[in-house]
Amino acid sequence: MGEFVAIDLEAVPEAYAASTDGTIGIEEEFQILDPGSLDMAPRFEELFDAARADPVLSDSVAGELIASEIEIRSGRGENFADALARQRDARVRLFGLVATRGVALGSTGTHPWADYRNQPNIDTEHYRGVVEGLQYVARRNNTFSLHVHVGIRDIDRAVKVCDRLRAVLPQLLAISASSPYLDGLDSGLHSARTQAFTKTFPRCGIPDAYGSWQGYRDYIDLLLRTNSIREYTQVWWSVRPHFAFGTVEVRICDAQATAQESDGMAALIAACVLQAARDHDEGVPARDHARRLLEENLWRAVRYGLDGEMIDFEARAEYPTAAAVDRLLAWTEPVRGEHGLDVVLPERNGAQRQRALIADGMPMREVFAETVRETRATYALNVTRS
Repeated sequence: MGEFVAIDLEAVPEAYAASTDGTIGIEEEFQILDPGSLDMAPRFEELFDAARADPVLSDSVAGELIASEIEIRSGRGENFADALARQRDARVRLFGLVATRGVALGSTGTHPWADYRNQPNIDTEHYRGVVEGLQYVARRNNTFSLHVHVGIRDIDRAVKVCDRLRAVLPQLLAISASSPYLDGLDSGLHSARTQAFTKTFPRCGIPDAYGSWQGYRDYIDLLLRTNSIREYTQVWWSVRPHFAFGTVEVRICDAQATAQESDGMAALIAACVLQAARDHDEGVPARDHARRLLEENLWRAVRYGLDGEMIDFEARAEYPTAAAVDRLLAWTEPVRGEHGLDVVLPERNGAQRQRALIADGMPMREVFAETVRETRATYALNVTRS
């Protein structure tokens, strides 16, 4: 469930020297729910203990701050297909386990009506430290997301890949948006998760461009020397080098209501990381947009998702955010075939489907119940996308 790990900055280049381009890790966070009321149920420790009897889940299941949340991790896949097969197996086992325990799982970026004040935290040294350090900010964070790790050889190269990915983070968020509700209210947003987490946590959201490992190392070293952080995972940027795994980790996306959407988003994220690495290797000029500009597109993704407009900073004009998928697919075409990255996404994302039900007058609890049905019907089956 995680304990604090000291940072050895001297060892980071060695870890990335041993990394391999295109290895993949997938992490999916789920709400633990009472199957009748669909209220959040703080039963993580019970499920974690039960998972130890399963040889796959014992390595895959992890906690994430609150006792009403459970995460499954693929571990290192040698390629995307390997990681996806591992994750699908873990999903089936997890959904089978919770069914025997009288528990349901939800997969949207936020729980619609849960009161964060009533959610107990996992009682470990690590999470006690997080809550002690962040106070309200940590207790307020009842959010759920999809994270994807992509192996990138060489730490200097990994930092430069992160720099290149800054501009596509808003598009990835808009495509993944699935959280219109928060605190029992229709937030009017497509990703209330981003507003609750990314706009609240320190060292979170779109990072600056660091330019090199030396630049990033100087930043981490400053945070350590000034007692701002105790470990590097307290840098919660939406894209970051993950020192333990030798990866670039993309953390911008909402949790996905269906397994097919999660598969498609994971493939698209992996394609973006690998194309950024390809562009770096081939000397394609990097577009170093100011963070204040990228934040404009991030806000548009939070507010309107795929129903809004994004800014094309080169053209100094807007374009429909719905075109973001095609734009990213066109950009990543060179690496997708090479790495078997089949990106299949529905016409409407989770937020759009929920908003259509809201517009039809469906009450919040019924809208959420529909997403839980989608989740159970898709994640519980180990199926291959057609």
